[in-house]
Amino acid sequence: MAILATSGLVLPRNIADGLFAKAITGSAIAALAGAEPQLFGETTHMTLTGRPRAQLVGEGATKLDTDATFGTKVVTPKKFQVTLRFNEEVQWADEDYQMGVLATLANEAGVALARALDLGGFHGINPRAGTAAAQIAVGDRIASTTNSVEITTATLTTPDIVIEQAAGLVIADGYIPTGIAFDPTYAWTVATSRYADGRKKYPELGFGSNVSSFEGLQAFSSSTVSGLPEASANTNVKAIVGQWDAFRWGVQRNIPVERILYGNPDGLGDLKAQNQIALRAEVVYGWAVMDLDAFATVKDAVANV
Repeated sequence: MAILATSGLVLPRNIADGLFAKAITGSAIAALAGAEPQLFGETTHMTLTGRPRAQLVGEGATKLDTDATFGTKVVTPKKFQVTLRFNEEVQWADEDYQMGVLATLANEAGVALARALDLGGFHGINPRAGTAAAQIAVGDRIASTTNSVEITTATLTTPDIVIEQAAGLVIADGYIPTGIAFDPTYAWTVATSRYADGRKKYPELGFGSNVSSFEGLQAFSSSTVSGLPEASANTNVKAIVGQWDAFRWGVQRNIPVERILYGNPDGLGDLKAQNQIALRAEVVYGWAVMDLDAFATVKDAVANV
């Protein structure tokens, strides 16, 4: 009974590690763009908007300006939370039962927080509402890039060519593709694509469910790429190719799990009136997209796939 005896819970180490591991490793963004240590609050990064050009200097000649230009990009904190309700009798159950409750919280909250990073970073979506959040700037939503390739009836059977075209857009803007995020439906399309004689083009991908690399690029498959099922409207995004270090992100703060006994913490009614308690887990991410041109989307606006 001691586990749920206080309002500020210290989760057992194995459960706590599992919760925040899921909140990071279950994310496509986290898999493709390494996290960096961040302090809480806004952080300003300098960006190079115009590369300097070296000057050949003759003997006695004047050394000129090399025309480098710089900009700034601000990483802003974004807090996400998950609140789960349980019957208040869980407080009086034996410790094994309480451990099971906390394991459920860790699993579900970890998955939800991982998806929150992707849904926010890809589409600017508030997962709870299913719509774009005003506090996430359009420039910090990867899928807002103007680099995009549309799947057509002519390219349905050649997804590799579509992806090459998307990579070409990234390269044309001066970046080097390092990874690709697939929606599971498109990962399956790629994995099951065949030559004219029926041979699979990519037999090593199986059915695409656990794709980790594709054509030399690191790869990850998640339904957060399309935004479904959380998104209230289909984004039509099937894949995202990019130089992923252009997405700068980190965990600014992990907030301990909180036990809530009173009030209406989630809009579902008074806890005491319903004989319930609530457990809440929160995380504060910070992120910014350094340049949307570092990414390209593959879209299916006419629902071919």
